[in-house]
Amino acid sequence: MRLIALYLIGLVFGIGISISGMANPAKVLNFFDVAGSWDPSLAFVMGGALATAFVGYRLVLRRPAPLTDATFHLPTKTDLDARLIGGSALFGVGWGIAGFCPGGALPALGTGKPDVFVFVAALVAGMAAARYAQSMLAANQPARA
Repeated sequence: MRLIALYLIGLVFGIGISISGMANPAKVLNFFDVAGSWDPSLAFVMGGALATAFVGYRLVLRRPAPLTDATFHLPTKTDLDARLIGGSALFGVGWGIAGFCPGGALPALGTGKPDVFVFVAALVAGMAAARYAQSMLAANQPARA
C-alpha cells in the first residue's frame, strides 16, 4: 500500500510540474531573465505551491502520525550554516544556468531529450561527489571530546 501511495504522490507531482511549465527549461530561463523576455508565470506556480504546502502542513501535522510511516520525519536543525547557504547558492546557480531543478528534470526525462539526461547524470554525479567530499571531511576532522 505504501508503494502505491508513493507512486501516486510522485505521479501527481510530476504531472503538476509538467503542466505548470517547470519542466520546460526555456520557460524557467525566461522567468530568471528579468531584464529581457521575463515570464512571471512561474512566480504564480511557486506561490500556489507555497500556499498549498502551508495549508497541507497545518492539516497533516494535526495527525498523530503519517499514513505510511510510524512517525513524522521533520527537520530539527534551524540554524543557517555554510553548507546550507552554499548548497542553496549552488542550486540556484545551476537552476539558472540549466533551466532545470531536480523536481522539474525528472518528469522531463519522459521527453527523451538528451539535455535532460545530461542534466540528471550531472545531478547524480554531483550528489555522489558531495557525499564523498563530506565523508572525506568527516574522516579528517579530529574527534571532539
